[in-house]
Amino acid sequence: MRPDKEITLPKAPIGVRVSAKDGHRWLTVLAVGGLVAGGLMAVFGLPPVDLHGPAHHLGIMSPTCGGTRSVWAAMRGDLAASWRYNPIGIPLVLGAVATLVRFAVGLVTGRWLNVFVRSWSALGMLGGIFVALLSLNQQLHADVLRVSGEGSAALGLFVNAALGLVVTALVVGIHYRAVRGSVDRSSE
Repeated sequence: MRPDKEITLPKAPIGVRVSAKDGHRWLTVLAVGGLVAGGLMAVFGLPPVDLHGPAHHLGIMSPTCGGTRSVWAAMRGDLAASWRYNPIGIPLVLGAVATLVRFAVGLVTGRWLNVFVRSWSALGMLGGIFVALLSLNQQLHADVLRVSGEGSAALGLFVNAALGLVVTALVVGIHYRAVRGSVDRSSE
């Protein structure tokens, strides 16, 4: 058996290894489930269930708002509508397809592409920024996401911006404490 080959990008928070073991089998199961659910929605339509929380009815959109409709539109091939509902739908569908391609290549070759986290703090900061931007985007498109007749709350912009900033500040604070702690231990 050959040793794992690591593919790294300088200063990237994630890395990739090619190895003899599938380190993301759970992701394949999740991708299959997501694509099956998306395919069923594309054929039979959206579920007749209101999945919105109380904040949505007050005019505050969450970053995931419109996600189901976005995946539904992407699976039907309507990428413009998918992007309008929530920009995350297209990458979710493409990511699920890429995961199945990864699985098929791994089965044929016996070599698996495995992603690993090199810097949780950097990934957390990028994730916090992404969630903040997605939250703001969804709030700015509340008229598309809400049922006709419901208005948009200006408060939603501030709530979503504050949430993103708080998450980012927490991640930065945790990172700062971890770095400071490792410096303190090394000086002893």
